[in-house]
Amino acid sequence: MPLSKEKQQELNIRVMRLLEEQPQASQRELAAQLGVSLGGVNYCLQALVEVGWVKLGNFARAEKKTGYVYKLTPQGLAEKARLTTHFLAQKMEEYDQLKQEIELLKREVADAEGHGK
Repeated sequence: MPLSKEKQQELNIRVMRLLEEQPQASQRELAAQLGVSLGGVNYCLQALVEVGWVKLGNFARAEKKTGYVYKLTPQGLAEKARLTTHFLAQKMEEYDQLKQEIELLKREVADAEGHGK
């Protein structure tokens, strides 16, 4: 099942954040750290490379073995900042709503306990 636009943007941010920290991480390592399927990480990386936000390069991990390094492009860094700002605003709104709901639940519990005496 494809991810919603919001969930895909969240995954993009998380992948780009990890790539900044660990450009030589394998897709399998990224998938494990993100709790996402290997196919999901592969799809996300392909999309990020396609739009020009991530550049893929080769490097030799060991003798006769080729690995990849994923580097955020300047456009990718700018997009990561933009997405992060949007994501932060969204999470702050969710946090405020959750805080209000918790306060409501606390009042309901207090009222219920007061009526039970």
